[in-house]
Amino acid sequence: MAGVTNVAFRRLCRRFGAGLYVSEMVSARALVEGGPRTMRMVGFAADEPTRSVQLYGVDPAAMTIAVRRLVDEIGVDHIDLNFGCPAPKVTRRGGGAALPVRRALFRSIVAAAVGAAGTVPVTVKLRIGVDDAHVTAFEAGLIAEGEGAAAVALHARTAAQLYSGAADWSAIALLKETVTTVPVLGNGDIWEAADALRMMAATGCDGVVVGRGCLGRPWLFRDLADAFAGRPPQSAPALGEVVAIMRSHLWLLIDAMGEPLAVRDFRKHVGWYLTGFPVGGVVRRALASLSSAAEFEGLVSGLDGDVEFPPFAHRVARG
Repeated sequence: MAGVTNVAFRRLCRRFGAGLYVSEMVSARALVEGGPRTMRMVGFAADEPTRSVQLYGVDPAAMTIAVRRLVDEIGVDHIDLNFGCPAPKVTRRGGGAALPVRRALFRSIVAAAVGAAGTVPVTVKLRIGVDDAHVTAFEAGLIAEGEGAAAVALHARTAAQLYSGAADWSAIALLKETVTTVPVLGNGDIWEAADALRMMAATGCDGVVVGRGCLGRPWLFRDLADAFAGRPPQSAPALGEVVAIMRSHLWLLIDAMGEPLAVRDFRKHVGWYLTGFPVGGVVRRALASLSSAAEFEGLVSGLDGDVEFPPFAHRVARG
């Protein structure tokens, strides 16, 4: 997720059991140019066992060079091609969820990435289509399968929907019926572990991709691991535990980018972490304009750590 899945957030999610997580989305063209900001986005911590990068692009030649750079210079273990991004700044340029409309170009880009990656698996993420009148996922899934993609994931909304309305899980079921030789992964409206189990039961998909559901709730990956293993669910963290997780996140950010940049990055996470908790508007606003780690400690010191996680907050859309 752009602006979210930097090295600090990935390390935090790994602590809670996330097995595979991708970098922030980067463009193939930017990776070819190799600017400092882009190269930081594809940097990994020493304790990240699986290096996974999410790419998007509109040019097969640039995709080839970018993938080779990721494999040869960065040493990635997995590449995810994002043809599911609905952001207008991406789709206006013909990228993201708008690209599969151009089937020949889509095929060329997937083939270029798979060919350049060698033994490194390349997966493809899709949306249902641009809108209800331009459905592309099923033909795109077949093309990706035919060109050697290791798996195909579907966010079960159109680009026009962005993140509104309910995800149409029936589209995941249809993609699973269409793509038969590689895993099909489902994405959309997984807010709790039970949602993942329901999606897999309803669609037959082989696994799930989590996006917004983990914002402010990295323990969702722990809950998913428990659910898939048949273990009883653990209690949601009380406010004191959430504050401890926030503290860990902040210090992971500081370790990655220094305190001034870290606190600015952290601000957007505050609302996600504190969704539903009665912390008061003054504290909430102060945390959302945080300027230092010391200020964070002062602001959270007066919170009641025994306040239980509000049950309704699991299903509050975020991101």
